[in-house]
Amino acid sequence: MTLDRRQILAAGLTLGAMSLFPGMSWAQARKLVFATFTGSWEEAHRDVIVPHFRKATGNADIALDPMLSVDMIAKVSAAKANPPIDVMLMDPGPRLSVIGQDLAAPFPVADSKNYQDLLPVAQLPEGPGIFFQAVGITYNPEKVKTPPTSWDDLWKPEYKGRVGITNMNSTLGTAFMVELAKTRGGGENDIEPAFAALKELQPNLGAVAPNPGALATLFQQGQIDISPGNFNAIQILRARGVPVEFAKPKTGTIAFLTTAHITKNSPNAKLAAALIESAMAPEVQTKLMQAPFYVIPTNSKVRMDGDIARMIAKDQEELKASFVFHDWSVINQNRAGWIERFNKEIKV
Repeated sequence: MTLDRRQILAAGLTLGAMSLFPGMSWAQARKLVFATFTGSWEEAHRDVIVPHFRKATGNADIALDPMLSVDMIAKVSAAKANPPIDVMLMDPGPRLSVIGQDLAAPFPVADSKNYQDLLPVAQLPEGPGIFFQAVGITYNPEKVKTPPTSWDDLWKPEYKGRVGITNMNSTLGTAFMVELAKTRGGGENDIEPAFAALKELQPNLGAVAPNPGALATLFQQGQIDISPGNFNAIQILRARGVPVEFAKPKTGTIAFLTTAHITKNSPNAKLAAALIESAMAPEVQTKLMQAPFYVIPTNSKVRMDGDIARMIAKDQEELKASFVFHDWSVINQNRAGWIERFNKEIKV
């Protein structure tokens, strides 16, 4: 038998990838299904992670299925023996649900090339942290002339009717409420100061968005001037020419990990591990850090650059010093009740 150039190249790349996971077979039961997030996240993963994965695996077959973490959990829970998803992305709250419901298989840490290079906070064997999300104060610099420095700035009278927030269904909304409670004497175990503060904020509220994407749209439409906001989403707006900036509160930037998990009973478990390996690779995270994606890296070998170095942290040491993490194991115990209360009490 003779091989053409394309077959030889594919074979070489496959052998290279297999060296990361000895004993791996690339036979596929079906397409690898990567349940990613919607919007810009899907674009980033399709443009950067998927090509790296295909190159590493000799063009293994893969499909992206964008949805929210809660929907991933529902789909996998309904078909545990034959899950329709192979790789799941999770924010910290849903991640704990996945682990608690035994829906994830361990990542093969010992066989991984990149796992040990992750920052310690991202080294989670049940599903590594493949990027950070950061929440700070976002504002329209054409309307807010003095850059905000504190969450308290949202309560300034000059922003009457111009403040936006998201409800607590989103990680952004819940994280903001917990941080607000912490700045006013409460915390994960005591959310009351945050609800009291929101009642004081009521005259300034211009909108309560159902999700972070809708919040970004409100900036684009000129309906709000200042809000808690996700760094990545705001940078994408800036790249589209929308006048919006990101400021770090003096109490720290709220941060949380997004983790990637191999679905338990996946028929493509080894390929799922290879996809996560691609997501951890320094060359992939370096590319995702650049415009138009602005994803904050978790690999310690990635040199901070561009807007992330200017607006988030110049290196991993500054990142660790300025990030504020919350205890989602405590938050999850109360979150459903908080969401119900928020939806009843906080309206515009």
